[in-house]
Amino acid sequence: MPIVNRVADLQPDIQAWRRDIHQHPELLYDVHRTAAFVADRLREFGCDEVVTGIGQTGVVGVIKGKRPAGKGLKAIGMRADMDALPVDEQTNLPYASKAPGKMHACGHDGHTAMLLGAARYLAETRNFAGNAVVIFQPAEEGGAGGAAMVKDGMMERFGIEQVYGMHNGPGIPIGSFAIRPGPIMASTDEVDFMIEGLGGHAARPHKCVDSVLVGAQLITALQSIVSRSVDPLESAVISICEFHAGNARNVIPQTATLRGTIRTLTPDVRKLVEKRVREVVAGVAQITGAKIDLHYKRGYPVVNNHAAQTEVAMRIARQVAGDTNVVEMSPMMGGEDFAYMLEARPGAFIFCGNGDSAGLHHPAYNFNDEAIVFGTSYWVKLVEEQLAAS
Repeated sequence: MPIVNRVADLQPDIQAWRRDIHQHPELLYDVHRTAAFVADRLREFGCDEVVTGIGQTGVVGVIKGKRPAGKGLKAIGMRADMDALPVDEQTNLPYASKAPGKMHACGHDGHTAMLLGAARYLAETRNFAGNAVVIFQPAEEGGAGGAAMVKDGMMERFGIEQVYGMHNGPGIPIGSFAIRPGPIMASTDEVDFMIEGLGGHAARPHKCVDSVLVGAQLITALQSIVSRSVDPLESAVISICEFHAGNARNVIPQTATLRGTIRTLTPDVRKLVEKRVREVVAGVAQITGAKIDLHYKRGYPVVNNHAAQTEVAMRIARQVAGDTNVVEMSPMMGGEDFAYMLEARPGAFIFCGNGDSAGLHHPAYNFNDEAIVFGTSYWVKLVEEQLAAS
């Protein structure tokens, strides 16, 4: 495979960085050690500018090409995420997490290490025109760190004109990439339902408003939104994953609480589903006599790849992996806060094969170090082609 030879030489160092980060996972915005590790490496590489504290604990490095920018692009951004998950690791690896209850179960350690490897190479060679901007983001796992960095003015401050992201993909072969134009990952909204009925004796249900029955009816009615309100050619997921009620087998509980997530791939379907959820809640409350309070919180937007930049990403990936090893994938209903960066600038999000590993967020997951040379080579070739002198 035409990976960059110098990247192959750097693989042991990149792997060592990755395993160091893996042993010291940090959550959300509390990534102080990881951010300091990243900033120290960028300074060692000789980056022209290293800025910390973007989006609270994000780090940005700027590497200037040895040729002045021409009439084309002057700066592109490449983003990696740094945070881990609140998961107890079950890998028994020699470099397993040293922090109980915390684990790099999504491969952000690998994402960070690969982008560091690209930064080292680019700082050594500078075979491009304009600025390569490396972005290390906190709080991808639910904290909207991408939005925080954008709100901090990152795009304007560093003159970023296009932005690119990468994620490892379990089940995608090592040395392969997957991508698609348009929606590639879903919006992620949260719903909480607080049901208040009328509690009482289990043997006298006719004197009660059973919050458990109301909750069951609500769950069933919500699923009719997906099956009967959403166009069958569109996508939506409503998953109610928590149902808390009662503490005795012979007492009908007064209250119940349900919590779940809603995923969609287009703004129109997102708007429709929210409207129908509110209508269903009102209807179930009316027919049961219960009071139902709904808390509906919009989360990450859809990750929407821009067409032109997706073509660029596919072309670069084919240079690294070969034509047959770059596939157009179906959308995923998982979420990613790189969506906020794609709302701010045109760009594309790509998946790099992680081989036959445990799935993301699983306690037995591990980033596959064999993927390093492919992901790092992708970043290098992306910069050298997109920031060629013009």
